[in-house]
Amino acid sequence: MESLDFYKLFQGFGTIAASSTIIIIARFGLMILGALLVYLGKRGILEPLLMIPMGIGMAAINAGVMFMPDGTMGNLFLDPMVSEPDQLMNIMQIDFLQPIYVLMFSNGLIACFVFMGIGAMLDVSYLLDRPFSSMFLAMFGELGTFLTIPIAIYFGLNIKEAASIAMVGGADGPMVLFTSLSLAKHLFVPITVVAYLYLGLTYGGYPYLIRLMIPKHIRAIKPEQPKRKKKPINSGMKLTFAVLICTVLSFLFPVASPLFLSLFVGVAIKESGLTNLLNFISGPLLYGSTFLLGLLLGVLCEASLLLDPKVLILLILGIAALLISGIGGIIGGYILYFASGKKYNPTIGIAAVSCVPTTAKVAQKEVSKVNPQAFILPQAIGANISGVITTAIITGIYITLLS
Repeated sequence: MESLDFYKLFQGFGTIAASSTIIIIARFGLMILGALLVYLGKRGILEPLLMIPMGIGMAAINAGVMFMPDGTMGNLFLDPMVSEPDQLMNIMQIDFLQPIYVLMFSNGLIACFVFMGIGAMLDVSYLLDRPFSSMFLAMFGELGTFLTIPIAIYFGLNIKEAASIAMVGGADGPMVLFTSLSLAKHLFVPITVVAYLYLGLTYGGYPYLIRLMIPKHIRAIKPEQPKRKKKPINSGMKLTFAVLICTVLSFLFPVASPLFLSLFVGVAIKESGLTNLLNFISGPLLYGSTFLLGLLLGVLCEASLLLDPKVLILLILGIAALLISGIGGIIGGYILYFASGKKYNPTIGIAAVSCVPTTAKVAQKEVSKVNPQAFILPQAIGANISGVITTAIITGIYITLLS
């Protein structure tokens, strides 16, 4: 009987022994990071629906490296680098996540499904109730998506790569995925991973930004009640808004029309009273797509894929984009604060960074800590929804101009 080769039997040890020092460090580092994401998701510090599958996928892909029949090292999860049709058809029958990656992820379909689910949960009446202030704040909340581009170019990225990482400032994961797939496909894996990791940090980081920029007595401002009662916004008005905005934006920016359709068909289903379909879109479709998105993002975090020298730059630029957008939103809030005779709460501005509904909740939470009687959530959600729309518009502009 042949003696067993330890490294052949336990290929995790074998691939570690055959790897360079930097790959070994990266693999173990990503395994630990994956476990940490699961822990933070379980504790509710980060979004559990996304971070738990992402974390366990990240740990598994870096642990599950094996020797392939041709002697190279690989895995049985997926290979994002394969593009030749015959090879792709073969590998789809071997790597168990390859069909989902090819048919749902790399073409942006999964991003559209998530966006559809988000649309099904939005109540656009908050936007329609205060359209001008909401859109005004949303424009300031996009500051990071613009100012990060020259910074990224200074760091050596080309204009397409710069625009892709700048979209992290919009704090909308599907938009980042869609933009990077269109403009910087060679970097869409690290850009998308960076985006989703940092979006989870908005809940933990933005409260400190609010406290730094807005004193307690200003955070405590209670919104004024309207002097005369406004006409209620009914479902017919909201449905009309969804159809008109979807049509106009698709006409202006056809390259982003899949995103516009996905968002506003969700809104339309909700306002049409199609309960069974609404339950499907806002339930199984949204949660299933988010779960698969998290799992695929984790599995794409293989050490060899993330060792591109540009990844460190992307990490810095991603957090800079979110920070600049948060500052921009608060600046917009301060402008309305002074324009209203110091009666407007500038904390609402942070909600213009469109991580729905996280930033709106963060704004309300920080205000409630200093004044439990101040209820700013309706205005914050209006700015939040406007931020989603402006981010989609900027996505369309960038792809149109740079493709």
